Amino acid sequence: MKFQVNRDVFSEAVSFAVKLLPQRTTQPILSGVLLEATDGALTLSSFDYEVSSRTEIAAEVDEQGTALVSGRLLADIASRLPNAPVVFSTQDGKILVSCGSARFTLLSMPVEEYPTLPQIDDQTGVLPAEEFAAAVAQVAVAASRDDVTPVITGVQLEVGDNNLSLVATDRYRVAVREIDWDSGSSSAAGTTALVPARTLSEIGKTFAHSGTIGVSIVRGDDRELIAFKADKKTVTSLLIKGNFPPVKRLFPETVENYAVLNTAELVEATRRVSLVLEREAALRFSFSIDGLTLEAAGSEQAQASETIDAHLVGEDTVVSLKPAFLLDGLGAVHSEFVRISFTKTENPNKPGPVLITSQSSRDTAGSDNYKYLLQPNLLLR
Repeated sequence: MKFQVNRDVFSEAVSFAVKLLPQRTTQPILSGVLLEATDGALTLSSFDYEVSSRTEIAAEVDEQGTALVSGRLLADIASRLPNAPVVFSTQDGKILVSCGSARFTLLSMPVEEYPTLPQIDDQTGVLPAEEFAAAVAQVAVAASRDDVTPVITGVQLEVGDNNLSLVATDRYRVAVREIDWDSGSSSAAGTTALVPARTLSEIGKTFAHSGTIGVSIVRGDDRELIAFKADKKTVTSLLIKGNFPPVKRLFPETVENYAVLNTAELVEATRRVSLVLEREAALRFSFSIDGLTLEAAGSEQAQASETIDAHLVGEDTVVSLKPAFLLDGLGAVHSEFVRISFTKTENPNKPGPVLITSQSSRDTAGSDNYKYLLQPNLLLR
């Protein structure tokens, strides 16, 4: 095998191929990147049985062939090569890399032991890349990080007639966002896919500027996976098995009692007042016609409070919320103002979850369909 590639294009391709590889693996062969040089093109692939990445770039190929090399090492080398064309060749089981005055000799891993990457044929639908990336960033933050319950460590994708819902929960909060979806000639409405949140977050970042993304949801006899394709790049991920909880039904149809606040002001006040809190403690939020008062009783040595402007509709309300969870929701609201709505429970002394949505202005609701439902912290009352 012998080929020459542009340094910057090659470095970006290697970075993409290794991004989803695990930091540690029990099978060293799975830490490799597969290089396949064919007529006028170089394909780089990685696969660890759960996720795979594949990309193709232009190359001047003098001798076709295949080689497998350590992915992390290749990425480190590619990112530090001098500004010159990169030449690869194989000799006696070694891979020779030259770029300007730099020379590297790498050990070639056994290609015959490398697993076969998943092959994706049919496309389920197409979605806008920038909107998808924004939606993933908004929703994935609510996914659980506790592997004890794998089913809630993912983001549930639910295909509608012309939209796609993204849903995540960790039992304390639920985030939902809808975006446009084009199924083309396929009848994909009702299809669901539960994708690991970490993987989906990386996919969102990778394809954020790709225009449109082709999505394939594959359910075979032995494997259930999802594939994302754009710009000669493909990422596949195994789906999480299990039934995602029906958390969308927790969202109320309408809420009459709510407050509208400046998002940045609420974020800064929450950060300041929570400085005195001990870990896992909650902030007390008192909404009235005079505004919002935040109070923190951290310890005998430190307390804090602050009052900011708020436009309240309905009755005065007091809730206790974990500041970190609130800040996650506020960070996902991409608008100058935010609406915090107060839901009811059967017990008048027990507040229901608060609903956080975007607000274009003090009087106009946002248009991005983002919803974040946060359960008040009642454990420390």
